[in-house]
Amino acid sequence: MATNEQVRALDHGVARERFARGWHCLGVADEFRRGGPHRVEAFGGHLVVWAGGGSDGGALHALDGVCRHQGHDLGRGRVVDGTLRCAADGWRWNGDGTLAAIPYARQLPPDARTRHYETVERNGLLMVWHDPEGGAARHDLLPPELDDILDPDVYTAWTWSTIDVPNAHCREIVDNVVDMAHFFYIHFAFPTHFRNVFENHYATQYMESRGRPDKAGEGYGDESLILKSEATYFGPAFMINWLNTDYKGFLTDVVLINCNIPTSPSSFTLQYGLKVRKPAGLDDATAAYIAGRYRDMFGSGFLQDVAIWLNKAPVENPLLCEEDGAVYQLRRWYEQFYVDVADVTREMTDRFEFEVDTTRANEYWREEVAQNLAAAEATT
Repeated sequence: MATNEQVRALDHGVARERFARGWHCLGVADEFRRGGPHRVEAFGGHLVVWAGGGSDGGALHALDGVCRHQGHDLGRGRVVDGTLRCAADGWRWNGDGTLAAIPYARQLPPDARTRHYETVERNGLLMVWHDPEGGAARHDLLPPELDDILDPDVYTAWTWSTIDVPNAHCREIVDNVVDMAHFFYIHFAFPTHFRNVFENHYATQYMESRGRPDKAGEGYGDESLILKSEATYFGPAFMINWLNTDYKGFLTDVVLINCNIPTSPSSFTLQYGLKVRKPAGLDDATAAYIAGRYRDMFGSGFLQDVAIWLNKAPVENPLLCEEDGAVYQLRRWYEQFYVDVADVTREMTDRFEFEVDTTRANEYWREEVAQNLAAAEATT
């Protein structure tokens, strides 16, 4: 019997002192053009987002949400002639962080600037650049533009959902990139192929799965559902998941976005959105129905993950078996976004590949499922 001296100690780590460098998605861009300004919790405080006007063509702007005058909440302000006016004293800020006007002052303070976040609209989504070192936005690190993704004749509209995760670091969701086993226990599918590739600022998961017949109607638990998935993180906080689904011979292409915004060192906002490529010959109503079903299925999957994160401890030294995959390698890749640019090492960015042998796992899991089905039949 093991003594307490032999028990593996848990390293819970320490709270990170900074937020990740890179592009973060705030949501569907057009939503920020409706009304405003809009308050967004992010990076240990809050941002304020609004649409300009006039010469900037209605571009979206993002500023630190605290007015540099006396600390008032700019989210309670108003948009006036393309500028953001503080509700308390009327100071008006431009989208680039410069001060546009003080209605009661003869001249503006020469050092009047506030922090602005560079914004880019990509695939109909609003992206902001965050860098604790204050470096210029890296446009070469943006996620790719997806062909025809905004064409209403090709894809359904974005379905978009938001979940607050109040007691976990956003690395918890990124860890799922290498977690093969959780697809069986949490999402109710047999992962029959599982491979990871990490390189530069990309981390990709390739997976194929089939639903569990003993969990029909739960998660991905439908034995008629076959998934082929390619999911890539483009930086620390934005993942595109290309899904090819085969349900009883009906083939559907789905684009799923999974992204996070850190709100504190131990909390984040999880967002996910989905578009379905309209199958040929289907009317818009039917295509929208299919999109809604996939939204509900993958949405329930995210809620299954959230339930796990809300009830787990952070572990810096996880005890692993071979089939757990490249956990430490993924975390080394992820660390590049939390150190100064000058401290990024080749070990964080060099190409790394690992394929999990799923043979033994599926042999055991199929036995378990067969026992579950037999037990269920015996009780009917």
